[in-house]
Amino acid sequence: MRAIGIVLAGGSNHRMDVLSQKRAVCAMPIAGSYRSIDFTLSNMSNSHIQKVAVLTQYNAGSLNEHLNSSKWWDFGRKQGGLYVLTPAVTADNSNWYRGTADAIYQNLSFLKKSHEPYVVIANGDCVYKMDFNKILEYHIDKKADITVVCADLPKGTSPERYGTIRMNEECRIEEFEEKPLKAKSNTVSCGIYVIRRRQLIEMIEKSAAEDRYDFVRDILIRYKDVKRIYGYKTKDYWRNIAEVNDYFSTNMDFLKKDVRDYFFRTYPDIYSKVDDLPPAKYNPGADVSNSLVSSGCIVNGTVEDSVVFKTSYIGNNCVIKNSIILNDVYIADNTTIENCIVESHSTIKAGSVFKGDDGIKIVVERNERYSI
Repeated sequence: MRAIGIVLAGGSNHRMDVLSQKRAVCAMPIAGSYRSIDFTLSNMSNSHIQKVAVLTQYNAGSLNEHLNSSKWWDFGRKQGGLYVLTPAVTADNSNWYRGTADAIYQNLSFLKKSHEPYVVIANGDCVYKMDFNKILEYHIDKKADITVVCADLPKGTSPERYGTIRMNEECRIEEFEEKPLKAKSNTVSCGIYVIRRRQLIEMIEKSAAEDRYDFVRDILIRYKDVKRIYGYKTKDYWRNIAEVNDYFSTNMDFLKKDVRDYFFRTYPDIYSKVDDLPPAKYNPGADVSNSLVSSGCIVNGTVEDSVVFKTSYIGNNCVIKNSIILNDVYIADNTTIENCIVESHSTIKAGSVFKGDDGIKIVVERNERYSI
């Protein structure tokens, strides 16, 4: 593909509550064995984008560890590759990334040293499958300056926390509002953009010279009447996990056979870093129904309508219902957990009861196993 990729993975997010206190949202576990960023990286790899930069900043430890090798996504071996770019103090700059446009500006040398004519920019906190070649073809056919991938939200979903879009009959964007108080449209930006590389460099440098740092507000919205900005509407599965409820419901979607088949049994595949773990073990007394249980887990109790991530232990007579158990959680005997997300490395004492009666409850228990 005649494009390079940029994955925006550096922002903090208070809407994820305590779940984002020790990890970037792009590193949030998804579907038992994956991370959020795996979907964007897999889409780029499957679209034959060989050179990808991931811009990280906030709580980037686990994310950087996850990205320690490009082999998992099979990026360019002799040409291209996976580049993890973090803020750096230089003679000209000592700032953290002040926004998405500033993050690109501080790594402008990556764009200038590349030779591909186009750039695909994507957020790393979305779950979807997409062929970026089709978007590039659409972009060229429309003779667009910028193409924005968008989607219609399902009924009952509030669009106010997204960038909302209104297009004309030719799909040219006429209105673009970022997180409006009252949305005028149910069509939202997916955070995926295609733009010519030289034009991106020019627009980013101009924004930096004017102390403008946000890609959406200071480029897309500011230039919508000046540049030819078109929308490419996708009708396939797309979810953003920037809130606790969205994160929970997205994981629960993978309990549906059609969603699992779409992501994991139809070409192209979704790739992730592979851990060397034994298969899940179900001891006598285990009763598991409509659940995902990942590698390295040991189950002794009842698990219903839940997602259990890697190396978790569920004790005797435990009842886990409609919950997400993140990595390396120890749940002692006779525990009941319902409508909850249990943070990774938690140790749940025997006989505990956690229920989310008024919504999803996040459970964080100090890990006594590693207290020494």
